[in-house]
Amino acid sequence: MNEVILQQVIEGDRAAFSVLFDHYKGPAMRFCYTIVKDEAEAENMLQDVFIKIWERRHQIKPELNFNSYLYTCLRNVSFDFLKKMEKEQVLRQKYFERIEQIAHDESQEYEIRMSQLECAVDNLSTKRKQILKMSLEENKSYQEIASSLKISKNTVKNQLVKARQFLKHQLEAKYSIG
Repeated sequence: MNEVILQQVIEGDRAAFSVLFDHYKGPAMRFCYTIVKDEAEAENMLQDVFIKIWERRHQIKPELNFNSYLYTCLRNVSFDFLKKMEKEQVLRQKYFERIEQIAHDESQEYEIRMSQLECAVDNLSTKRKQILKMSLEENKSYQEIASSLKISKNTVKNQLVKARQFLKHQLEAKYSIG
């Protein structure tokens, strides 16, 4: 690119800047693409660098190698992009590891709670345990349980209320201590 075009760009000539951009667009695009392997991102980088060149056109020294200056800028922008992508990948990986850890912790907490619940159920009286099992595991109604055990429906209801209160109390006691 000749010094005359660069001098015109320095002086704010938009047509000269368009000539400069058109001259470098293809090769500069390929250069960025070979580094970042993303056509849209390469195009964004090219446009960003040329915007900065326009904004800082007064700092251009026509006697120096503009080609070298341009490709150094493009290389730096490309490498910054790759560093950013690597950092985002690391952050994304840490995020997923943290999610896995939380899920694992919750799973362990669930296992502990279920174990404690089973222990608390084991501490119920035989009759209450039987009524609770029929209600929860066998999904029987109060009337069905009452008929099966030859007790009143009201007794079934009272025993289930007392069983749930006992279990709640047992589990609360374990969590307030531990």
